[in-house]
Amino acid sequence: MSATYEGFPKQSIHAKETFTSALSQGKLQQRIIQVLRNVNSKTFTFEDFGNPSIPGCTVIFEAGIADANSFTSIGEDEAKKVLAALKQEPFGVMDFFCAIRYYKDYTSRKKPLKFDYYITRFIFGEGLVELQVFHERGPRYASPKDMITFLTDRINETSARKILKKIKQPRD
Repeated sequence: MSATYEGFPKQSIHAKETFTSALSQGKLQQRIIQVLRNVNSKTFTFEDFGNPSIPGCTVIFEAGIADANSFTSIGEDEAKKVLAALKQEPFGVMDFFCAIRYYKDYTSRKKPLKFDYYITRFIFGEGLVELQVFHERGPRYASPKDMITFLTDRINETSARKILKKIKQPRD
């Protein structure tokens, strides 16, 4: 298992943020896998992602982890496999495919809308993590920055103290 997607579009990053981490690389990576497993296929309100561009919309989040040229959905079995690999050695980079499925609620039925597809990359350094987001396709109802906020908020919610703290970037 490599956890790296060979086709990651390095030249076309749509959003990126750098964070300090209160956890070691291995512990943080375990937390990321646990968080993605827990939110996978769960329903959220659009407000959980950011400023809703469509009122009355629900969102289903789906994530998969990279392995060379493909992604595997993070279910119970895949999470166990990745956590076992992390016990051997932490990854330097972890790539994930994230799909956001939108549904407009109309009284008794849901109407599916177009989906957004993102590829996210976590790059780990000593005490630092950079999160890069590439919007592969879709209407961008949720922005790449919304994706970063969603992921970091879910990770930070798993602890009494903040795990990831954003580093202020100097203005150019």
